[in-house]
Amino acid sequence: MRAAAIDIGSNSIKLLVAERGADGELNEVLSRVLEVRIGSGIASNHPRLTRDGIENGIAAVAELVTEIGRMGAERIGIVATSAVRDASNGWEFRERVKASSGLEVRILSGIEEANLIGRGLATDAALADLRDFHVFDLGGGSLECLSFRGRTVESEASLPLGCVRLSEKFVADRAAPFGSPEADAITQHVREVLRNSGFPFPVPLGSTVVGTGGTLTNVRAMEGALKGLPMEQADPLLLVSRLRRILAEVGALRLDDRRKVKGLSPERADVFPAALATLIALAELGGFQAFRHSVRNLRWGLADELLG
Repeated sequence: MRAAAIDIGSNSIKLLVAERGADGELNEVLSRVLEVRIGSGIASNHPRLTRDGIENGIAAVAELVTEIGRMGAERIGIVATSAVRDASNGWEFRERVKASSGLEVRILSGIEEANLIGRGLATDAALADLRDFHVFDLGGGSLECLSFRGRTVESEASLPLGCVRLSEKFVADRAAPFGSPEADAITQHVREVLRNSGFPFPVPLGSTVVGTGGTLTNVRAMEGALKGLPMEQADPLLLVSRLRRILAEVGALRLDDRRKVKGLSPERADVFPAALATLIALAELGGFQAFRHSVRNLRWGLADELLG
């Protein structure tokens, strides 16, 4: 049996078609990412999805549903996260997707989102050795934080620290180089939100920290590109010191030049510096030196849930 999971995020809309192997493992059949930023305006006091955001999102879902039909998936699930959850007209987007595709969109609460991310990570064989660890998933609208003890979620938090949200809030000109004033403002804000979140900081000494989300995927792809390797073959251990150097190098570029950096998705180049500044501030407060990257986050958790 095949399951298809569509994850409607603030920055992109992603599809995973997966099936359960004879050994019980969840295996990828098809994966696609459409860089459709429906979350523009998410940092306003009264966020609303724009007309273009809604139309582009509906078109992207329709394209992925057509792909699902070709792949023969018996079970389909669609979830939406921060952009739709926080928008006053998120219901309109959900109803229009249903009218267009006949499929329901499940708008996840922050805690539901965090738990599906945790479920997805549990399917990653590369993390099977971990028992007690922390997970941070940075998206366009929110940062999901989880701590695991004995591979069971012990603490969780969903925080409004996504890279689209913070770019809109603190970066006046995203086409210009990203400077110290923007980095300092984001760092101060991230630290304040994290300290007031109730999530346990710092991370216990020696604890493994797993990082997921588009920003770290792009960092790993950039590191792979330097060695002529695809992202999947690049080292999944991403040092925070390396993130600082990348921020210094890429942040100094104007947007047009940032979009030419190998491995960096051009559609994410405008919010990439704010995302790096967020991850660095998180690591400094958490007291850890590296992220262990995994791609198995929300949509993997949804696929696992669909297959039972």
